[in-house]
Amino acid sequence: KVILSRDKLVADLEAIGFKVLPSKANFIFASLPSKDAGELAQALRERGIIVRYFNKPRINQFLRITIGTDEQNQRLVDTLKQDILS
Repeated sequence: KVILSRDKLVADLEAIGFKVLPSKANFIFASLPSKDAGELAQALRERGIIVRYFNKPRINQFLRITIGTDEQNQRLVDTLKQDILS
């Protein structure tokens, strides 16, 4: 179930412009070249969606997104499309 949810989330994020690193885990690293990852993480947090952001070299423009339920993943994608990237 996690693999199917992860694959769908990756496809949905890539469809809206995210770069997603390959993952076999229960999380992904994703970046949006046109947005600062720290600001993106904060904007999501303000909307009740928590993703991890690490201000460290090599990963400071990526969000670590834990694979949630299909409903949680869809809320993330919908929030990005409707509230943050629009």
